[in-house]
Order: sequence, then structure tokens, then C-alpha cells
Amino acid sequence: MKRISIIFAIIGLLLMSPSKADAQNRVAFFSYDEAMHVMPEYVAARKNLGLLRTKYDAEMKRAEDEFNNKYEEFLDGQRDFAPLILQKRQAELQELMQKNIAFKAKAERLFAQAEKEAMTPVHQKMKEVLQKIAKERGYAFIVNTDSNACPYIDAAMADDITTIVKAALQ
Repeated sequence: MKRISIIFAIIGLLLMSPSKADAQNRVAFFSYDEAMHVMPEYVAARKNLGLLRTKYDAEMKRAEDEFNNKYEEFLDGQRDFAPLILQKRQAELQELMQKNIAFKAKAERLFAQAEKEAMTPVHQKMKEVLQKIAKERGYAFIVNTDSNACPYIDAAMADDITTIVKAALQ
């Protein structure tokens, strides 16, 4: 929040101050999310992550079904079990449940890591394209309008470069 306030203060000062470098202090804005969705690398990364998520979900479902089946068997036979067998079955169920919880936590951690690794080149390419556009067109700032980070931009004082960025990324 502090960083956003500082950025807006700098932009405001640059826009308000009459300087001989007005032509150099141009501002542009775009939708990062909208531009990213047209990138072939983004589409491929999302597809691969979707496949990975499906595999993890299928394994979690299989483990959950296995636990439910064993639990139903336990409930059906618990009255007939000798105390030692009852304790053994309870311990097996508890161990199975703990393994399932551990697998789910590890799968989530590994998925988050895979997502980070898959998206790093996408974000890097976006950064490079934005730097190139900024240099070519003389922009001092390029503002991301996603997540209501910048609720108002005067179109007369800044350029919407979303279509330019999307074209450069395809």
C-alpha cells in the first residue's frame, strides 16, 4: 500500500510540475492480466498446470475413497472385533488419514512451486516487452490497472497501451 502511494505521489508530481522534459515524462497504462492471457507461454503454462492439478486431485480422490471404504468396513465390523483388532484397525485408519493429510499438504506445496516456476518466464517476457515499449515510445511510467490499483487515469494525460502490449506478446 505504501509503495502504491509513493508511486502515485511521484506520478502526480511529474504530471503537475511544469518542466521542459514534459515530453519525456509520458505515462501509459495497461491491463497486465488481459495482456498476459494472450501469451502462448501463459496458455501452455496454464494447460500444464491444469494437467498437474488434475493428477493431484485424482490421487487425493483415490486416497479419500480408500479411506472411506476402510472406515465403512471398520464401522460395519467394529462390534464383532476383538479389542486388539479394534485398536489395530483404529490405528490403521488414523495412519491412513495422516498420510492423506500429509500428501495433500505436500501436493499443494509442490503445485505452488510448479506454478511459480512455470510463470516466471511468462512474467520475465512481460517485463522485457514493457521495457522495450517504454523505451521505444518514451514512457517514464507504465501503470498496471488491474486489481483497482489505479482507479482513475485521465486518458488525455496517459496512453492505454493494452492492445500494443498484447500485439507484442503474441
